[in-house]
Amino acid sequence: MKFLLVSFLAIVVILSCKRDKVEYAPTPYELKIPSHFPDMIIPEDNPMTVEGVELGRKLFYEQKLSGDNTMACAACHAPASAFSDPNQFSEGIDGIVGTRNSMALINLGWDDSFFWDGRAITLEEQILMPVEDPIEMHDTWAGIVGELNASVEYKNMFFKAFGTPGIDSTRAAKAIAQFLRTMISGSSKYDVMYKYENGLPLSVSEQAIYSSISLEEWGGYDLFKSLNGADCFHCHNGPLMQVKKFSNNGLDATFADLGRGGVTGNPNDNGKFKVPTLRNIAYSAPYMHDGRFATLDEVIIHYSSGVAMSPTIDPLIEFASQGGVQLDAYEKDLLKQFLMTLSDESFINNPDFQDPN
Repeated sequence: MKFLLVSFLAIVVILSCKRDKVEYAPTPYELKIPSHFPDMIIPEDNPMTVEGVELGRKLFYEQKLSGDNTMACAACHAPASAFSDPNQFSEGIDGIVGTRNSMALINLGWDDSFFWDGRAITLEEQILMPVEDPIEMHDTWAGIVGELNASVEYKNMFFKAFGTPGIDSTRAAKAIAQFLRTMISGSSKYDVMYKYENGLPLSVSEQAIYSSISLEEWGGYDLFKSLNGADCFHCHNGPLMQVKKFSNNGLDATFADLGRGGVTGNPNDNGKFKVPTLRNIAYSAPYMHDGRFATLDEVIIHYSSGVAMSPTIDPLIEFASQGGVQLDAYEKDLLKQFLMTLSDESFINNPDFQDPN
């Protein structure tokens, strides 16, 4: 009887570690891309599926991805902060504080460089790095894979997402990337302004929003685009409110952080950082790569009168030699009112982006 009991328990343990009988029948995921946005290019080796997105969302909020099982990706990318960190610098699991502000996760499916210095060129590559960074989640993918393999639920989810048994870092990164590509923000008051300005049709609800746009908001938009006004349009324009470039925007005369130059080794890149989107900027404080500005007012003051000259200053900052564009108080207020039109509450409150647990 003892032998039979031991044998029975062994069989139960073995079966509990196996994947449940599930079928691979992936459901194509249809991205909800706004009509005025460009097409999103999806990697051929990582097609969007409902099962992949579901797995990626669960992994994004999974604390097992950190060395002590206390931190998930979402710890530094909070929904209420446009999936950025409201703290100037994020603190890793070992109590070590970083030196750059966590970037907002918005419309990443259109990006082709990641991190402030652009050291990753794909979203999948970017996802792999924070997990093993000793000042962030400080784990190993080998250890994480071992923990996930102990879960029948995860075994099933990975199989449903990829069609063959097996959990590894590549599949985990692909799943999270699929989830992040669904995080599209394109339903702000600015979107109505952009569509109206470009002669694109407005829906009934957008027509109602159009009627609510104030003269001050339109005035701020004009100022935003004007070469003799705030002159922001060189780096922030179009539906994505972002130009794909690295720029030295006059934060410092000398550089404690080389930014892009630290990656390329080219001195001409020193002090340059990725131009971020301005979408949901009202939610994503603090600002700049080092989070030095706590408010939008401080950002506006910087571009108005706080620009510092250096050898790599962006030549499109045309008034850098005089410290900035020299906006008066009224113009600063108009510009701020326009920046607030980039807020998309439906994005930060979207239930599809929240913790599934």
